[in-house]
Amino acid sequence: MPLDHAWIAGRIPHQGSMCLLDRVLDWDPASIRCAAVSHRDPANPLRAHGRLAAACGIEYAAQAMAVHGALCAADADAPAPRMGMLTSVRGVDLATPRLDDIPGELQVRAERVSGDRNAIVYAFTVSAEARVLVAGRATVILDVDAPADTQ
Repeated sequence: MPLDHAWIAGRIPHQGSMCLLDRVLDWDPASIRCAAVSHRDPANPLRAHGRLAAACGIEYAAQAMAVHGALCAADADAPAPRMGMLTSVRGVDLATPRLDDIPGELQVRAERVSGDRNAIVYAFTVSAEARVLVAGRATVILDVDAPADTQ
């Protein structure tokens, strides 16, 4: 079964144009590598003032982490992936000011560095043509309820 955009959209909360990843290239219990071309789309919902800032690479990485969680849950025959929330990013290095002018496909990698039942720390990179564009670490807290409607 191909792990393409439709498969990804069926397993993470991000839908429509907010589902940024196109396919899973490879994965194992410790890491995942995905591809994306949505950074070049003029209708990318993260664009502001006609450009996609490099900091948006963090969202690409967060979605790769969510896909990794879904794959690990399926591999472990879990009933469903656990809901998670990105709670911290650290040591973020933005090696470029923007992503929308990168001509090639983005490669998004997330590697599980540590974790327990309630939280996971990932190291992540967003790269293109063997050049790292965005790198950092992120903490995901698991079993977070969906945000309540405050209105």
